[in-house]
Amino acid sequence: MDKKRYVLVGTGGRAEFFYGAIASQYKETSELAAFCDTNQTRMNYANKLLQESYAYPPVATYKTQDFDRMIEEQKPDAVIVTSVDRTHHTYIIRAMELGCDVITEKPMTVDERKCQEILDAVERTGRNVRVTFNYRYAPHHTKARELIMDGAIGQVTSVHFEWLLNTMHGADYFRRWHRDKRNSGGLLVHKSTHHFDLVNFWIGSQPEEVFAYGDLLYYGKENAERRGVTDFYERATGNPNAKGDPFALHLDENAHLKGMYLDAEHEDGYRRDQSVFGDGISIEDTMGVMVRYKNNAILTYSLNAYMPWEGYRIAFNGTKGRLEMTIVEQSYVNSGGDKSLEGALKDKRIILFPMWEPPVEIELEEESEGGHGGGDPVLLNDIFGTPAEDRFHRAANHVDGARSILTGIAANKSIRTGQPVKVSELVKFRG
Repeated sequence: MDKKRYVLVGTGGRAEFFYGAIASQYKETSELAAFCDTNQTRMNYANKLLQESYAYPPVATYKTQDFDRMIEEQKPDAVIVTSVDRTHHTYIIRAMELGCDVITEKPMTVDERKCQEILDAVERTGRNVRVTFNYRYAPHHTKARELIMDGAIGQVTSVHFEWLLNTMHGADYFRRWHRDKRNSGGLLVHKSTHHFDLVNFWIGSQPEEVFAYGDLLYYGKENAERRGVTDFYERATGNPNAKGDPFALHLDENAHLKGMYLDAEHEDGYRRDQSVFGDGISIEDTMGVMVRYKNNAILTYSLNAYMPWEGYRIAFNGTKGRLEMTIVEQSYVNSGGDKSLEGALKDKRIILFPMWEPPVEIELEEESEGGHGGGDPVLLNDIFGTPAEDRFHRAANHVDGARSILTGIAANKSIRTGQPVKVSELVKFRG
């Protein structure tokens, strides 16, 4: 059996999820050939992890300006893209032009122009783009999909979706490159792409029109000053003003964060531990969105990034009843600990309220190991292993990737303009 050959671009916090899987449970079917990044120290650290954590030989490394040479020399079947969000389209498009398929982290990209460029490149090259929506694979999310598909609440007419990011995980977006909207598209693109994709997936439709409000009401220096804060700092590591601050992240106190970020700073100046109450934050932390879908369903969506617990509540209203789901997730900091804690569950409950009948609590299977509620291992098998026939169609392509981000991109435009936005006016799907 020939192994599929992969290269990976962007060796930051999300990269090990993919290269660790190739180097361990999928090394019989897959082969990692090279890393590509702007930062040589970070690639060297990834190679160190490959050897020490997975007993896998180090792979070739290439700076991003040598991307084309990497493809020519390594001849990969597919390129895995886990770089900063605003650069995804660059590597996705160039990989396809050079004859490779693509596996990309969410979000596929950050704005409508880059999204259109990706869609056009797929049509032009005929290559495949896979977007890794691991939340689709979580057993409780699959169960919600199954209940709706099988008509448990009839035709879905409206969805109410409230997502809470807590003061550990939510705050982390305001320490990192994500705090600059040019890099991430803001949380309505970077984070909510998961949530909007789930709604598309659950109700079997796509967004048509979007209206939104959003603002920075908790993080940032101005908000902190308004609450009476007087001690500020630019970065936490080594700063006495950060001692005792529960929002501070000290890179020198975590070996993984030190090796991946602190030791790599001298190359590009990127600081992973910026103050969440500093200046220069251009993303929102408080957002409300309304969406009308092509099947006439209406979504009301709320995202707040400074809550005392992590998780979400969602309710589906339909012509035959109502489905409610409450999920409490484990807190985590990206790359700061056990990967399996990302999206791990503390509590989960689905209740079906059929019309004219008593409510029923839905029995859910025991939580399997792995991050995102047990969805991560299933996704990895779908990518690198031998997936079984899937009646739920959880594998997501470039069209799914586009439809998920277009809700957030439209919401960002609505926040800027104060007007509702028609999704069809943002991009054109061809072919």
